[in-house]
Amino acid sequence: MKISARNILAGTVTDIKLGTTTAHVTLDVNGSKITASITNESVAELGLKVGSPAKAVIKASSVLIAVD
Repeated sequence: MKISARNILAGTVTDIKLGTTTAHVTLDVNGSKITASITNESVAELGLKVGSPAKAVIKASSVLIAVD
Protein backbone atom coordinates (compact mmCIF):
# COMPACT_ATOMS: atom_id res chain seq x y z
CA MET A 1 0.00 0.00 0.00
CA LYS A 2 1.24 3.49 -0.83
CA ILE A 3 -0.04 6.55 1.01
CA SER A 4 0.70 10.26 0.71
CA ALA A 5 0.59 11.01 4.45
CA ARG A 6 4.06 11.31 5.98
CA ASN A 7 3.10 11.21 9.65
CA ILE A 8 2.68 7.52 10.42
CA LEU A 9 3.09 6.48 14.06
CA ALA A 10 3.18 2.81 15.06
CA GLY A 11 1.48 1.87 18.30
CA THR A 12 -0.75 -0.56 20.16
CA VAL A 13 -4.53 -0.37 20.58
CA THR A 14 -5.28 0.32 24.24
CA ASP A 15 -9.01 1.13 24.13
CA ILE A 16 -11.98 0.83 21.77
CA LYS A 17 -15.25 2.56 22.61
CA LEU A 18 -18.00 1.59 20.18
CA GLY A 19 -20.84 4.05 19.70
CA THR A 20 -24.00 3.85 17.62
CA THR A 21 -22.07 4.20 14.35
CA THR A 22 -18.67 5.62 15.33
CA ALA A 23 -15.91 4.19 17.51
CA HIS A 24 -13.12 5.96 19.39
CA VAL A 25 -9.93 3.95 19.08
CA THR A 26 -6.97 4.85 21.29
CA LEU A 27 -3.38 3.89 20.48
CA ASP A 28 -0.37 4.01 22.76
CA VAL A 29 2.53 5.41 20.75
CA ASN A 30 5.69 5.35 22.87
CA GLY A 31 3.74 6.39 25.97
CA SER A 32 1.60 9.01 24.22
CA LYS A 33 -2.07 8.38 23.56
CA ILE A 34 -3.63 9.12 20.19
CA THR A 35 -7.40 8.72 19.70
CA ALA A 36 -9.13 8.50 16.34
CA SER A 37 -12.83 8.43 15.47
CA ILE A 38 -13.57 5.74 12.89
CA THR A 39 -16.69 3.80 11.94
CA ASN A 40 -17.66 0.66 13.83
CA GLU A 41 -17.54 -1.09 10.45
CA SER A 42 -13.88 -0.09 10.06
CA VAL A 43 -13.05 -1.47 13.52
CA ALA A 44 -14.53 -4.81 12.44
CA GLU A 45 -12.94 -4.83 8.96
CA LEU A 46 -9.50 -4.02 10.41
CA GLY A 47 -9.92 -6.66 13.12
CA LEU A 48 -8.96 -4.15 15.81
CA LYS A 49 -8.81 -5.42 19.37
CA VAL A 50 -7.12 -4.13 22.53
CA GLY A 51 -3.49 -5.21 22.23
CA SER A 52 -3.49 -5.18 18.41
CA PRO A 53 -0.64 -3.38 16.67
CA ALA A 54 -1.88 -0.47 14.54
CA LYS A 55 -0.64 2.76 12.99
CA ALA A 56 -1.96 6.28 13.37
CA VAL A 57 -1.82 7.99 9.98
CA ILE A 58 -2.07 11.76 10.42
CA LYS A 59 -2.91 14.00 7.48
CA ALA A 60 -3.94 17.51 8.49
CA SER A 61 -3.90 20.84 6.77
CA SER A 62 -3.33 22.68 10.04
CA VAL A 63 -2.74 22.26 13.76
CA LEU A 64 -4.22 24.86 16.09
CA ILE A 65 -3.06 25.70 19.60
CA ALA A 66 -4.96 28.07 21.89
CA VAL A 67 -4.59 29.34 25.43
CA ASP A 68 -6.96 31.32 27.66
